[in-house]
Amino acid sequence: QVQVVESGGGLVQAGGSLRLSCAASGRTFSSYLTGWFRQVPGKEREFVAQITRTGGSTYYADSVKGRFTISRDLAKNTVYLQMNSLKPEDTAVYYCAAKTPPYYRSIYDSEREYDYWGQGTQVTVSS
Repeated sequence: QVQVVESGGGLVQAGGSLRLSCAASGRTFSSYLTGWFRQVPGKEREFVAQITRTGGSTYYADSVKGRFTISRDLAKNTVYLQMNSLKPEDTAVYYCAAKTPPYYRSIYDSEREYDYWGQGTQVTVSS
């Protein structure tokens, strides 16, 4: 069993930065592909970014490409989401999720494909 906990959310002005952290219990977390999603009330959960088990490959939604960076520290069992040039439309609850093997594709951008989820952290960007 893997428990996932996000942190680092908060209130920031447009143009500012935040770094979200996703810490997980269980030594197998470092062997899982991990993603970040976000959700606003009344809308479906939206894919943000994905990182492979080794951290060697990343993938981003077009809406955050060039502004957000996903990374992982295998020794700390932690995945990060560095968010720069934040916009009011980035306001959402951000969730970290892990997908267990097998991996038949290189991109997993649907929430239905992930197995473990955190409780989410609120990010609010003021204009």
